[in-house]
Amino acid sequence: MIIVTGAAGFIGSGLISRLNRDGFKNIIAVDDFSKIEKAENLHGKTIREKVERDALFEWIDRNNRAIEFIFHIGARTDTTEFDKNIFDELNVSYSKQIWEKCVAYQIPLVYASSAATYGLGENGYDDDESSIPALKPLNPYGDSKNEFDIWALQQEKKPFFWAGLKFFNVYGPNEYHKGRMASVVFHAYNQIKATEKMKLFRSHNPDFKDGEQMRDFIYVKDLLDVCIFLMHHRKNSGIYNLGSGRARTFKDLVTSTFLAMEKAPDISYIDTPEDIRDKYQYFTEANMGKLRSIGFTQPFTSLEDGVHDYVKNYLSTGAYL
Repeated sequence: MIIVTGAAGFIGSGLISRLNRDGFKNIIAVDDFSKIEKAENLHGKTIREKVERDALFEWIDRNNRAIEFIFHIGARTDTTEFDKNIFDELNVSYSKQIWEKCVAYQIPLVYASSAATYGLGENGYDDDESSIPALKPLNPYGDSKNEFDIWALQQEKKPFFWAGLKFFNVYGPNEYHKGRMASVVFHAYNQIKATEKMKLFRSHNPDFKDGEQMRDFIYVKDLLDVCIFLMHHRKNSGIYNLGSGRARTFKDLVTSTFLAMEKAPDISYIDTPEDIRDKYQYFTEANMGKLRSIGFTQPFTSLEDGVHDYVKNYLSTGAYL
C-alpha cells in the first residue's frame, strides 16, 4: 500500500493518477475530505481506502506491515495566511509525526518542501543542505517548510530512505479548487477567456522590465515523474530542488497562454500592491544539478509545451489528470 497525504489536492491527486497509470492500485488517500470543492480531483481514481487526516497515525499503527511508501504532499500552502499556529500544526508537527512513524516502521518517505524557503533568493537557489539554516523565507508558510527541513536534517534517527522536495512554481491540471493560490497559467486562462486581455504586475525593480520578472515554472507532470523516480530509486536521501532549472518571464508564460488559446497577446501592466512590493521575488531558478547527479536524466517539459498541454487538454475542456 502507498499512502498519499493531501490526496484530494492539486499535486496529491495528480500523483494518485500517475500511480494508477503505473499499475499501483492499493492507494491510501489521506486528506480532510470535508472540503467538497476538491472532491472531483479524486473522481475515477482507484483508491483502496480514504483516511481522514486526523486518523492517519492510528491507521499507520494498525497497518504498518502493509505500507510500502509514504508521499507526504499535504500541507497548508496559503502564502497569505499569517497565523503561525496553523502552520505549526499542519506543516511542522504533523510532518514530524509522519517522519517518526516512518522511522519506527522503516517506511520510505518523500515529502513536499517548497522553494518558498529561499525567500528573496539572497543566498541563491542551491539545494546544498549546509546552507538551509541560513535561509530567510518571506512568510509563515515558507518558515514552516524551512523549519521542518532543518529539523529533518538534525535527526539522528531517519527513515532508511527519505527525500524532501523543494517545489518551485508548479502549474497544471487539478488546481481548479485553489482560488487565488492557483498558478498564473490558471488565472491567465480565465482572465483571457473573460476579457481577451491579461494584466500583469509592473516591475518596481530597475533591473527588470515590466513583465520580465522571472520564475522557475515546472509542469506538474514533470514533478510527478520525479516522485515516481524517487519511489523506485530509494537511495541518496536528502533535500532536493524540484523546478525546471530554467527561469522564464511572466510575459513568456502569458504569451504562451494566449497562443494556446489561439488568441493574439494583449498584455497590460498594473502596479504591484504596496503591501507585497518589498517582498516580491523578481527571479527564481532551481539549481537541478543535485537531482541530476543521482540519476534523474529525463528532460523537463518546456514552458511552451507545458502551457499548451494544460490549456488544450485540461483548462479548455474542464478535464482532470
